[in-house]
Amino acid sequence: MSTAEETVGGEASAWGEVTPDAARRLLVAAVEAFAERGYHATTTRDIAGRAGMSPAALYIHYKTKEELLHRISRIGHEKALEILRTAGRREGTATERLADQVSSFVRWHAGGRTTARVVQYELDSLGPEAREEILALRRKCDAEVRAVIEEGVAAGEFDVLDVKGSTLAVLSLCIDVARWFNVDGPWTPDEVGALYADLVLRMVGVK
Repeated sequence: MSTAEETVGGEASAWGEVTPDAARRLLVAAVEAFAERGYHATTTRDIAGRAGMSPAALYIHYKTKEELLHRISRIGHEKALEILRTAGRREGTATERLADQVSSFVRWHAGGRTTARVVQYELDSLGPEAREEILALRRKCDAEVRAVIEEGVAAGEFDVLDVKGSTLAVLSLCIDVARWFNVDGPWTPDEVGALYADLVLRMVGVK
């Protein structure tokens, strides 16, 4: 089962690597609070309350609210990179691999929309050092998609004049799913993933 598929069954399941249980509960509570209220409007008391713990208990596991956001952002971007890297480096044509990257990335943003909103849209709330670490991970994500598009152009599969701009457009399209996707809406994460893969292949002029 892919990382993207695992998140569809429940967002809390995406944080299995966070231990102990109390630290994971606080992190999940922070994701929910940041997504609902925004980072700056959320207090440590809000987070602890959602986790069913006292504010003092939070500081046992996280020194600051920013440390929580930093850990959420780092884990989220590492998962995003894993998704794009796995799909982009498998066997197959550039067309097949780009479609796989897009469908998997979109499924992750739809199935884990609450987490993805925080991961993708709270970057500017981080301090300079933490922000630079996350930006480095974003550049790696960009490189995985750009490499596949470049291969497709070189192989004559894609008709793209601006590889860098097209890469930005592809990633922006996928990321925006976290903003609008509704679990009670007309589409499933798989359906949106398939739709966006088709749109992106048309965008790069698959021959």
